[in-house]
Amino acid sequence: MIHTAEELATSHGVAAACAALAVPRSSFYRVRPAAPVSDVPAAAPPAPEAASIPAPAPAPATRTPSPRALSPTEQEQIRELLNSERFQDLAPREVYAALLDEERYLCSISTMYRILAAHAEVRERRNQLRHPAYHKPELLATGPNQVWSWDITQLRGPSKGVYYYLYVMIDIYSRYVVGWLIAEVESAELAEQLIAATCVKQGVQRTQLTIHADNGSPMIAKSVAILLTDLGVAQSHSRPHVANDNPYSEAQFKTLKYRPDYPDRFGSLADARGWARSFCTWYNEQHHHTGLGLLTPADVHAGRGETVRQQRQVVLQQAFQAHPERFVRGAPCPAKLPEAAWINPPQSSAVTATPALAPAEGRPTGAQPRGGAPAIAPPTDLRYTMVSGTDALRRATLRSDLSAVPADGVAGQSHHCASEALPTTCRKKELHCP
Repeated sequence: MIHTAEELATSHGVAAACAALAVPRSSFYRVRPAAPVSDVPAAAPPAPEAASIPAPAPAPATRTPSPRALSPTEQEQIRELLNSERFQDLAPREVYAALLDEERYLCSISTMYRILAAHAEVRERRNQLRHPAYHKPELLATGPNQVWSWDITQLRGPSKGVYYYLYVMIDIYSRYVVGWLIAEVESAELAEQLIAATCVKQGVQRTQLTIHADNGSPMIAKSVAILLTDLGVAQSHSRPHVANDNPYSEAQFKTLKYRPDYPDRFGSLADARGWARSFCTWYNEQHHHTGLGLLTPADVHAGRGETVRQQRQVVLQQAFQAHPERFVRGAPCPAKLPEAAWINPPQSSAVTATPALAPAEGRPTGAQPRGGAPAIAPPTDLRYTMVSGTDALRRATLRSDLSAVPADGVAGQSHHCASEALPTTCRKKELHCP
C-alpha cells in the first residue's frame, strides 16, 4: 500500500494520495526514501503475470538527525555537568534555574531528563517501599477436617457504637460450622480457646489440618501461631486486601446476614448468642447447600452424603417409572457431591485430588493425615461441661470432673493443654463446638 501511495504521489501529491488510499502520512514519510519523490523515476508497471505477486516492502530509511539536536559532544558535556559534585544532588529543574541565574543556557529541562534517561540515571533519590509479591494461597480439601476457614464478623448491638463479635470456624469441604463463639471483644486469647476446643472436639490429628484465615490481628497473633504449632496444625493466610482468598467464610457470613430473621440490632449479648445458636443448628442440620449437591453440611461432615444420594435416587427412579414422558432427558439423577473443595485452584494445570499447599518447609498440607500420627486428645483430667444457673450464658469454666459429659455449649479452654488444666472464668464469651 505504501508503494502504491508513492506512485500516486508523483502525479497527485502526497496528501491526496494518502487520503485516497487511507494511508497515514506519518507511515508514508517513515518508509519514504531519503530522495524526494519527484526525483525518483516512475516505476514501470508490473508485468501481467506478476500482478498477483505482492511487491516487497521497502527497507526503512535511515532517519536524518535533526539540525536542532545537540551533538554527542554537547550531550556528554551536559551529562558531566549534571553529575558534577555541584549538581549531582539537584533535580534538572534546579540545575536549569541555577544556570540561567549565571547567564548560561545549555538546553531545556526535558533535554536534560532525556540525556540522563539515556544512561539510566533518572530514579528516586531514596529507596522507595516496594510491596513484596505475596504468594496466592492454594488449599485443597478432599474430605472433612482437612482445611478449616475462620473469620470474625460484627453484629450490631442495642445502641450505636456497640458491637458483638462473632467468631465462626467452618470446614471448607463440608461447609460444617465446627466451632463458633460470640464475645464483646476481638482478641487473640478468645481465638486460641476456640481453635483449641474445636480441635479437641473434632478429634483432629497432628499434621492433618490446615487452618486458613485473613490477616486480622487475632489471626496473625504470635500466640495463635504458637498454639497451632503445638497442635501440629498448619496455618495459611489470605493476601492483604484480597477478600477472594477467604471465600467460604465470606459466603457463610452473607448467608447469615441475609436470613429472614436476622435482626437489625441485637438487644443483648444473650440475644445474639441465642440467635447464633439457632442459626448454626439450621445451617448445619437443615440448610441444603447448593455447593454440596443439595446436601446438608452435617450429612457431608458425618459421611452420610452417599447414603442420602442413594435414597434420593430411589425416589427419582420411582417418579421416572411412573411418568417417563415427563423426563425428556432420561432418568434423573441427584446432584453429585464435589470431590474436592479448593481455595484458589491452580489455573496453569489440571486440578487433581491431591494436596496442593505446604505452608512451610517440612510441614504437610493438611489435606491428608499421615498414617499413625498421634491424635490430639484432651488431657486425662480435662472435661467440658455446661454451666448452670443464672450465669449460664456469661460464664465458661474448665472442669476436671472425669464423669462430666460434653454438651452443646462447651467451655473455653486454655491452650496449655499438654501441661495442666487452668480454671477459667470469662464474662465476655461463650464457646460452641457442635
